[in-house]
Amino acid sequence: MMGNMIRGANARDPQNTHNTDSHSKGSEDDMVVVLDDYPSSEISEPIFRMGEKLRLISKEAYWWRVRSVQTQKENYIPSSHVAIVYHGWLFEGVERNKAEELLCLPGNRVGSFLVRESTSERGLYSLSVKHMIVKHYRIFRLDNSWYYISPRLTFQCLEDMINHYSDFADGLCCALTSPCLSGMTPPSDATPEAPPVVMRRNFDWKKIDRGQLVSTDSCSDNMVSYGVRNSIAAYLSLSGNQDPAHTRRQTRKKKSKSVYAIPQNGLGNIDYEDDL
Repeated sequence: MMGNMIRGANARDPQNTHNTDSHSKGSEDDMVVVLDDYPSSEISEPIFRMGEKLRLISKEAYWWRVRSVQTQKENYIPSSHVAIVYHGWLFEGVERNKAEELLCLPGNRVGSFLVRESTSERGLYSLSVKHMIVKHYRIFRLDNSWYYISPRLTFQCLEDMINHYSDFADGLCCALTSPCLSGMTPPSDATPEAPPVVMRRNFDWKKIDRGQLVSTDSCSDNMVSYGVRNSIAAYLSLSGNQDPAHTRRQTRKKKSKSVYAIPQNGLGNIDYEDDL
């Protein structure tokens, strides 16, 4: 299914090729995302919540055995409650409304995105992007299997398309920033808490002696660090002989020469809203 969409999609783990029951077994590399709380909060406290990332361990008909990325706990979940995610951003079998729900979860920011396959027709894809609202773009496919959103830009595979729109908006509502749910944090013990930042609030520049700023004696009892003193000393040596009024005039001249380039091609936002 994913054959010619993404380079390297066929590079599966060779150790799994000899499995005779490949449909009932998952790979530790397979990632799935929870689409709905399970079980429903109306029944009991959910074991898995919408948007949670899980590792697929095995497929056993309707029930899949999974391991939570966050808690490392294993359990079973109905296959209808999860979607397999390829390459971090290609969500299999996710409808338009569910894509909007996932992108609106707290872990996402402006530019978060996902590519989803049509639930009604295999091989048709759409790009969903979080902006002021969630925008959807139909991904078209040429006879030679290249892909495009705008006819003036075609790509050999979906990965090339995502890489391009991560660098340039090129008519989309914004440039792509990160795959949907990639902002979900791992377990707290895996990310040590950053040390607190201590700020000196009683620091007064007016009380600092100029000699302390340009001093290179690293052993002296100085309120200003050695690196900061060197930076300030370099600045003073360059700007000390300049008239402040002259400096302000030069700054105004530079600002007056700054202009914004207006695109000449007249292309507005590509707004191919889809109904997939």
